[in-house]
Amino acid sequence: YYSKEYMDREWRRLWPRVWLLAGVASDIPEEGDYFVFEVGAEQIIVTRQANGGIKALFNVCPHRGNRVCLNERGSVAQFTCNFHGWQYGLDGKLRKVTDEATFNPKLIAHRPGLTEVRCETLGGIVFINMDGAAPPLREYLGLPQGYIENYEIEKMHVVHHVRSEWAANWKTGVDAFYETYHLPWVHPQTQTVMEDFSQYDLYPNGASRMIVPICVKSHRVGDQDTVTPDLKFMLKEGGLDPASFKGSAREVRSAIQKSKRARARRVGLTHYDKLTDGQLTDSWATGLFPNVQMGMHPEGVFIMRFLPHATNPECFYYETMILYRHVDDPGYTVPAWMGLPAGIDTTGNTRPNMIRVPAGEKPNLGDVLDQESELLPVQQKGIRSRAFKGPLWSEQEQRVRHFH
Repeated sequence: YYSKEYMDREWRRLWPRVWLLAGVASDIPEEGDYFVFEVGAEQIIVTRQANGGIKALFNVCPHRGNRVCLNERGSVAQFTCNFHGWQYGLDGKLRKVTDEATFNPKLIAHRPGLTEVRCETLGGIVFINMDGAAPPLREYLGLPQGYIENYEIEKMHVVHHVRSEWAANWKTGVDAFYETYHLPWVHPQTQTVMEDFSQYDLYPNGASRMIVPICVKSHRVGDQDTVTPDLKFMLKEGGLDPASFKGSAREVRSAIQKSKRARARRVGLTHYDKLTDGQLTDSWATGLFPNVQMGMHPEGVFIMRFLPHATNPECFYYETMILYRHVDDPGYTVPAWMGLPAGIDTTGNTRPNMIRVPAGEKPNLGDVLDQESELLPVQQKGIRSRAFKGPLWSEQEQRVRHFH
């Protein structure tokens, strides 16, 4: 959690060998569209090809090592290095060497282009892998067949994107988000709308799921019948009128599930038919080894990445993207826990730039996530204590054990 030597070993033996979530395909709809994915010291260009496919290329000019793309995202007909003007096609192949006659022909006989990185997509999500010997993406993830695809993420767009710097190790971050054991203590406000005993599904290659019942009260709450203001808010979010709802709190979840199915039929969303009732209300928090968790909902998906700092083992970047499938219905929205700010464009017509929040500043990601940002730097300091002998994981923390 804080050793520089261990961090260096991760850079040699972990990050170059695993499939990493680079971004989403809807960010590059047209030929020449690109975005840059950054992990540690590496930057990778992900770009749409003329044939509709997607390629990934190291963002490094083979001439002198300059970065070819200097922007977070954009659209180009070709890639041009701004140092000496070398040009490359969208496929990374060398197109032009400035003043080529001044080079010894043998020096550039291999026609040095941008180095390609393995790239595969699954359900609208783009992954890269720097290891040519790694297994194919689907085999590597090992999730149930069709699970990711059923959400139709390829029809969603990024409507909010934040990258905040937290004073903790990236694994401290994963650990905190991989269990609901801490909900009553760190997020007590969730007790009236969320059960903190969750179902954990563990898969062979490190992937996992945490199914968190929402629109219900925690078993720790004595009064299980009164429909509280929080549950009334969820009824409204689910397309129901709280004032006319006659059931108890125990019936809220099923009522919302029925309402969401009816609303989906009304607006022509057929992918709801592929999802269970629980998937319509609950958070199916899906972990992709090593550094991703996705909150899966039919209305939208909340992607979080735990990205290591390039040199400091006690710092990481917590990056979140809210993906939303726009529907022309004023009551249709992503779940409130995602912290989608009011007033932003959710049509998908405008791709927002990533908001960068430096270390020590509040990320403004909503109450729940901001509470995590306050907790983790404190825990990171405690982990360093000579009194701490190592974690003691309960069965409520089995996802954390499985991750390690």
